[in-house]
Amino acid sequence: MTIDLTGGIGPDRETVFAERPDDPEMRDSVSMWISDDRGDLGIPRVGIEAVASSWEAHGVQLNVAFRDGTVYRLRDSGKTHPAIDADGRPAVLGGGPLAFRCVEPFKTWTATFRGTAVRTSTENLIAGDVDGPPVEVEFHVEATMAVPPWIQGSLLPDAAERLESSVEGDLMGGPRYEQLFRAKGTLRAGADEHAFTGSGLRIRRQGVRHLGGFWGHCWQSAVFPSGRAFGYIAYPPREDGTPTFNEGFLFDGDGPLIPARVVEAPWLARLRPFGEDVSVVFETERGRTRIEGETALSTFDVTDRGPEMPDFPALHQAGVRYRWNGEETYGMLERSTMRNKIIWP
Repeated sequence: MTIDLTGGIGPDRETVFAERPDDPEMRDSVSMWISDDRGDLGIPRVGIEAVASSWEAHGVQLNVAFRDGTVYRLRDSGKTHPAIDADGRPAVLGGGPLAFRCVEPFKTWTATFRGTAVRTSTENLIAGDVDGPPVEVEFHVEATMAVPPWIQGSLLPDAAERLESSVEGDLMGGPRYEQLFRAKGTLRAGADEHAFTGSGLRIRRQGVRHLGGFWGHCWQSAVFPSGRAFGYIAYPPREDGTPTFNEGFLFDGDGPLIPARVVEAPWLARLRPFGEDVSVVFETERGRTRIEGETALSTFDVTDRGPEMPDFPALHQAGVRYRWNGEETYGMLERSTMRNKIIWP
């Protein structure tokens, strides 16, 4: 069966804003999570947040992590790149050292970075130390889409209701979808060079995003060599028992996404560099499905985000080795928890 890699979404949703939006809070965003197929290295989020109020310089975030605990990290803004590509399409979202390009909607995207990042380690990030020497980092990744896109709120009626009527909709930041892909690329950090193949997740979002009231989440996704895949986003239960957003999918390798809900999630409780059990259990109309997971490499953001967001949760972004009925792959994990719920080292 042929896979509909558009998921019924029109190609215009893949284009970026050609010019500054009128609403100063409107933002355009592309981000990727990339894992090599050996678990040696990963990019547990590289992304651009382009906000209309500061359109001349887009926000850039980069994490590059290795199995030995080495991390290269950047949080900065960079001069906005022209959005129009050589074919006259608004297909480039770039800032400073980073650029994403839509080569063909829902088929091929690229991510290119050439700049400087801070060299640190997973252990230092757990301790809240984000300083380190600057190192030249360069990579180019070609992403070939492999699974239909998942539009958040499209699979379960109660998930759609949560996005429309609660703070979770503000946290998502407007219309949003994500799509798993196969990857090939090159990466250089200092004198070390790597060529790799692997897989990853691409996120596309345009809208107004408010992070006030954010109290944590758990988000995992991966595609296996056979083409099977999974993904979900869930917010932790509230103390008053009010329902929260919890939606995901399983994918058999062809056909549509199978709606799923997570019944066991690896909520963040401790800050561990790697080797942590992050298995997840889904419930679908077929019954329950367990996918085993173990963190292979990690980055953390536990520093105070200032007076605007003093209680922002501690954040864990990682590459994970997943196993599903004996088949293995590497994929992504992001999760966060309020600081007063963390068991600190």
